[in-house]
Amino acid sequence: MKVIIVGAGPAGMMAGIKAAENGNEVLILEKNNVLGKKLNITGKGRCNISFVGDMEYFLSNVVTNPKFMMSSINNLDNYSLVDYVNSLGVKTKEERGNRVFLASDDASELTEALKKKLKSLNVKIQYSSVVKKINVEEGKVTGVTLEDGNIVKSDKVIIAVGGKSYPLTGSTGDGYTLAKEVGHTITDIRPALVPFRLKETDICTSLKGVSLRNVALKVNVDSKEVDNRFGEMVFTDKGISGPIVLSSSSKINKIEDLDKQAKENKVKVYIDLKPALDKDELYKRITRDFEKYSNKEFKNSLGDLTISSLVPIIVKASKIEETKKVNGITKEEKERLVNTFKNLEFTFSSLESVAVGIVTSGGVNVKEINPKTMESKLVEGLYFAGEVIDVDAYTGGFNLQIAFSTGYLAGISGNN
Repeated sequence: MKVIIVGAGPAGMMAGIKAAENGNEVLILEKNNVLGKKLNITGKGRCNISFVGDMEYFLSNVVTNPKFMMSSINNLDNYSLVDYVNSLGVKTKEERGNRVFLASDDASELTEALKKKLKSLNVKIQYSSVVKKINVEEGKVTGVTLEDGNIVKSDKVIIAVGGKSYPLTGSTGDGYTLAKEVGHTITDIRPALVPFRLKETDICTSLKGVSLRNVALKVNVDSKEVDNRFGEMVFTDKGISGPIVLSSSSKINKIEDLDKQAKENKVKVYIDLKPALDKDELYKRITRDFEKYSNKEFKNSLGDLTISSLVPIIVKASKIEETKKVNGITKEEKERLVNTFKNLEFTFSSLESVAVGIVTSGGVNVKEINPKTMESKLVEGLYFAGEVIDVDAYTGGFNLQIAFSTGYLAGISGNN
């Protein structure tokens, strides 16, 4: 059987390996001049390849269409993926947050190992090749047409071109066009795992690069809580980012009128700087600190409670005069300070664009794909793998696991 794979990211490379191992003649068509361009920058170049946990843990971290992933993850689960990567000579390590990284902290090591494996299996790779059309006759795939007009015939085509995130790596939404032209539905494309933009740009600029650990993030839309997370975050010049913000973006991006609500200033972001203390406990803690610094000005009394860069922000938000002596601060003012620490308020402006998203939310409708094979229900011999499918997950190695698992299943399915 002749198999064409469109795209040489993690899903495409895994699909190519498995298809070749099953005795097929495999050709990978890659629009870039190198393999794994996006894989090389995942995890900030360190490659958070997978996770530690069971099926339930995995599915709870898949934001969109988790049930669709059950067959894929059963065919190649996280432990099997790590074992396979190790078998290629690439060592891995576990880090906090149940994350699995490459021991070398170098994603290109995995790309090179996969490239070597493909070569050993005689998989042909054709670089700088843009597929313009999936050729179909009588409901069955016959091959593809390239941008230069050349037609390449095949019995099976796997679309594994990624989504629309990081377009400089080649993910420009080509797969959606190819799928749509043969009858598939594309769900709304939204940014996922992206930073928040906030309207308090002056504060964000002053705090750019400030990282906060062990804080809680809450998002309210029209006074109703829509998300709540605990962990790490960081300020950017335009807003906030970091693990809990990125994961929250993949939750709130599905709110249909998010942009409208944001324009009306109805989307609020609250940071709890002291989530380990309830309000009563924090009030007692502040009272003790104020007794300690009773003769100091208010602005100079918060050093034991928070980092120095946050002090001016907290002082302003509490509406307590910064030069007021601590021993003159009233109970009502202390209560306001407690509320400031527990609910430091910002106004949400927007999510960053899909171009800077770690992954894309949306894609080929999963109702039109057989989850047990990754084959199209509309076109015989057409398969999908990776980010082009309408499946996405939180940070933590889950999205790369999705890519490898769906690529694996697409590669082994439908073979002679």
